[in-house]
Amino acid sequence: MMRVLVADDEAPARGKLQRWLSEQSDIEVVAESEDGLRAVEAIERLKPDVAFLDIQMPGLSGLEVAAQLEQETAPLIVFVTAFDEHAIKAFELNAIDYLLKPYDKDRLLKTLSRIRARPADGSARAAVATARAQTQSHDRLLVPVGETLQLIDSATVEWLEASDNYVHVHTTARSYILRRTLQDLLEQLGERQFARIHKSAAVNIAAVKAFTPLFKGDYEVQLRNGKVLRLSRRFKDQLFGRMGK
Repeated sequence: MMRVLVADDEAPARGKLQRWLSEQSDIEVVAESEDGLRAVEAIERLKPDVAFLDIQMPGLSGLEVAAQLEQETAPLIVFVTAFDEHAIKAFELNAIDYLLKPYDKDRLLKTLSRIRARPADGSARAAVATARAQTQSHDRLLVPVGETLQLIDSATVEWLEASDNYVHVHTTARSYILRRTLQDLLEQLGERQFARIHKSAAVNIAAVKAFTPLFKGDYEVQLRNGKVLRLSRRFKDQLFGRMGK
């Protein structure tokens, strides 16, 4: 079975797509979302194979939803839009297909045929990476707060700490736990603002206050909040080069 999520802020549009998808014997609609934040929550929780994302939604647009997903676990993405210029951008974003409203059942069936014929070749990763490049995904980060997700300003993130399949995001106010890889999170946040200091840690360059040399080329990194972290010699030259040291 192909597990599908439908995200659209218009109830009639969601209903039509859900009804037509449910007529297919190999498709299960696992969730419907009326805005971008709920779409990301459902994708993270349910791990659908395909996500139909309306480009214009409150909270987060379809493009912003794609930009916030982890590349390795993202579903195949079909953008749905009433605006042709967005449909063109959908192809630029390496989406598997797009639906231009108002579409009919035959057009949807062509999209489903394309999905069924598509191998698992990294097209979802490509869509996420390109969406990040075309949105301001490095400025905001979705973090879990209780049972919901919340957008925070990435400038408030002071350092990142990887543990198994999770990353602890430490901000000026509190810490959050994301089920993400550190590498993917750094790719989203951008190398201009963040730098890896250890295989399992990275810092916001703006949060660094001072360095103290240790032995064998390692350093201690003191953050402006007083936190002290270890800088591995493996990452020293890259960090110092970016900070003009």
